[in-house]
Amino acid sequence: MVADRPPRHAAAPGQGEAPSAAETTMVGGLPATTGPGRRAIGVAIPIPDPHGSFLQARRASFGDPLAHAIPTHITLLPPTEVDEAALEGIHRHLFRVARTEHPFTIRLRGSGTFRPVSPVVFVALAEGIGGCERVQEKVLSGPLARPLPFPYHPHVTIAHHLPDDVMDRAFKELAGYAADFQAWGFSLYEHGQDGVWRRQNDYVFSRGGDPPSPPAARHGSPRSGR
Repeated sequence: MVADRPPRHAAAPGQGEAPSAAETTMVGGLPATTGPGRRAIGVAIPIPDPHGSFLQARRASFGDPLAHAIPTHITLLPPTEVDEAALEGIHRHLFRVARTEHPFTIRLRGSGTFRPVSPVVFVALAEGIGGCERVQEKVLSGPLARPLPFPYHPHVTIAHHLPDDVMDRAFKELAGYAADFQAWGFSLYEHGQDGVWRRQNDYVFSRGGDPPSPPAARHGSPRSGR
């Protein structure tokens, strides 16, 4: 993943415009203009609290207007517009993907940036990249198959499209950041007409055992992928 800018509408294959370079992460600025019977969705690994809340607060402290519209996450499927009628098939697909995987450790260490290619500062993964890559490849298959303009690069965005001095400050202040957690599975998010991404469904990794249930989604009552 290389960019974190408000994208044009992403479209699944055969459903309209091809994805642009900007469409490589969940973005709160996705235009809320989906037509009747269409939904804008994304799939991501949520960053659990207290880490998720801390990083979201840090993103807000840098003045990022998207801070409270995007839950802290590692993207698996960037913003994608789909037919509402396809959601049940997508749910079954994601459930099957989760059943083939097992929990893995993610270690966040320090900061990184995509500048000058894209105005993004992020927290980097020191461990768990391979697991994210494996799951991402499976998610982007079947009904969610779509090309990406850049190689997949799992990360946690902390500043996006801000003045250079603010981006520099974000990079420096998170340079020593460290957090470890277990990736229990992933979640399906939907982009609301108010510009906010909300967690809708959870899909729990179940291969090799039955891990603890993830925390309930903050918005609505998601179905479990277990």
